[in-house]
Amino acid sequence: MVLHPPVDRWYETVSACRDDGYVMAIDLTVVDYSAHPGRTDLPEGIRPERFEVVASLLSHATGGRVRLRTQVPESDPEVASLFDLYPGTEAMEREAWDLLGVSFSGHPDHTRILMPEDWEGHPLRRDVSMGRIPVQFRDAPSAR
Repeated sequence: MVLHPPVDRWYETVSACRDDGYVMAIDLTVVDYSAHPGRTDLPEGIRPERFEVVASLLSHATGGRVRLRTQVPESDPEVASLFDLYPGTEAMEREAWDLLGVSFSGHPDHTRILMPEDWEGHPLRRDVSMGRIPVQFRDAPSAR
């Protein structure tokens, strides 16, 4: 089952799923759809935005799965944190913010998790050219 709650009902919808027995958050990620502005994979009435937050939940009792996809505008890239419902999403939300720049309001530790603390920007955004970012490897063997 796939649900498409509006961003302002994200937390409420996920909370209802948890109350219905979806007790495990399998995954939480962000997709940058800026390269696909005219996409048509959404139900009628859902306006596509640049970012989409996707969470996958599991019910151990039934084996059922639900995926939630909410559209997040580029002008306000923020959704409610799911940490208090699913503590295991703590690192997933940090990674999504670190790499794509979508904030999770109410998150207990909104700091970088993969990139250096002094890194500017969010490297997995489609408008960031990786060709311009120098890659530095520590302790790499020197060329012979």
